[in-house]
Amino acid sequence: MAPAPTTPDSPTSGSAPAHSMPEGDTLPTGDEKVEAVQSMFDAIAPRYDMVNRIMTFRLDVRWRKRTVADLGLAPGSSVIDLACGTGDFCRDLEAGGLHPLGFDLSWGMLDNARTTAQLAQGDALRLPLRDASVDGATCGFALRNFVELEPFFAELARVVRPGGRIALLDVAEPPNPILKAGYNVYFGKVVPKIGGLLSDKAAYSYLPRSLAYLPEPDAMMASLRSVGFDDAERNLLSGGITQLLIGTRS
Repeated sequence: MAPAPTTPDSPTSGSAPAHSMPEGDTLPTGDEKVEAVQSMFDAIAPRYDMVNRIMTFRLDVRWRKRTVADLGLAPGSSVIDLACGTGDFCRDLEAGGLHPLGFDLSWGMLDNARTTAQLAQGDALRLPLRDASVDGATCGFALRNFVELEPFFAELARVVRPGGRIALLDVAEPPNPILKAGYNVYFGKVVPKIGGLLSDKAAYSYLPRSLAYLPEPDAMMASLRSVGFDDAERNLLSGGITQLLIGTRS
């Protein structure tokens, strides 16, 4: 029960190539993953927000507000939102008195953005920012779309100033066996049908399968701590169907 993920890291720029998301059990890797996910988000961008609200019963709104609150930055702080999509997080950051700057690779997503924040097409692994130049960073439902998380975490550590904060939101599997069973049915069966009716079948069939990309929680936390977010912690939201990783740059 989570929004579609936002776009991945990539060494390329410009329009996405015509590369469709494979169906079935196959998950793309490497450059194929970059191209397929970027192309997928260009395709689903026009109805992206509507489908997210429907399939999460608007819980995605609550999750983003919790993320901004847990970021814990003072009004006026500068925050980059990576894989910003159509600007949901940017709007919430602005509502919290913060100054967001969004980056995304998908021209389709940026073209459908609904925010007054400044947005730019950009590679989250090679941000056009100076070292220690921002107060914080957010990223919503995109971790499983990066080819590798370690370089992304390292880039966060580079651009966030000492004392700055990060808040990274993504899907998770509930620890409770009963909740997990129901979640798997909804996420694996119902969400693809909703997405197929309202948007793109292949894209929303990819969504539940993309969970397999996420490293184990302990490994993700260890990676964050190793690059300089020494107090990194992981919080489960809504019974464990989403996870929020937060940390302070040492």
